[in-house]
Amino acid sequence: MLKNKIIVVVGGAGLLGSHFCSVIAEQGGTAIIADLDMTAATAVAEKIKANGGEAEAAILNITDSVSVNNLIASLHERYGRIDAVVNNAYPRNKNYGRRLEDVTYTDFCENVSMHLGGCFLVAQKFALYFREHNGGNIVNMASVYGTLTPRFEIYADTSMTMPVEYAAIKSAVIQVTRFFAQYFKTDGVRCNSISPGGILDDQPDNFLEKYNSHCGTKGMLNPQDIKGALVFLLSDASKYINGQNLIIDDGFSL
Repeated sequence: MLKNKIIVVVGGAGLLGSHFCSVIAEQGGTAIIADLDMTAATAVAEKIKANGGEAEAAILNITDSVSVNNLIASLHERYGRIDAVVNNAYPRNKNYGRRLEDVTYTDFCENVSMHLGGCFLVAQKFALYFREHNGGNIVNMASVYGTLTPRFEIYADTSMTMPVEYAAIKSAVIQVTRFFAQYFKTDGVRCNSISPGGILDDQPDNFLEKYNSHCGTKGMLNPQDIKGALVFLLSDASKYINGQNLIIDDGFSL
């Protein structure tokens, strides 16, 4: 479904990003693993290539416009085009994830600036490139918690919480997605978002039990459960879908 497409995955060396890169290659595309951690990005690229796929590691700092511009320029020089970008990076500072009472103004602003600001910067620079080069496709990673109020009760008796920064960032990502879709819709530039539910990542059993009680047959998802939706949005099968937010959460938000 993605044959010969050049697709940049921002944060491509991470938990979701590495799976996204693999499925892009499996579907015939070239996965550009754009990440601040070049060692991890190279490892993902080598694994994909060992399995017969096309992949390339690239350094990227989403909070640095020079870094984003350099990536776009180098890829255009190498391939002659870029077809899509997946805005998947998840930067945060060392204090991210505190309870509301313990979040400082400085930490809140820094985390929103890095994550939401970086998402905006990537979308902006790629959208402008796409407008000048016959269109393109942006997929932003949002979250189910960008669409509903937190279920604080599922975090009781755990060290976890639903960070207030995360709620602010991911709800804004969904609206920024709509903004970009509207702004560039006559330029051949599409922009959609995916809002996953929780992704399994060694969470405690008591949390998983409470989380899963709100779901259908699966509960918390694996990274593989998001791949089909991503391929669809990156492919020509969704060529007239624009400005939409696709929720994948096994019914958690119902």
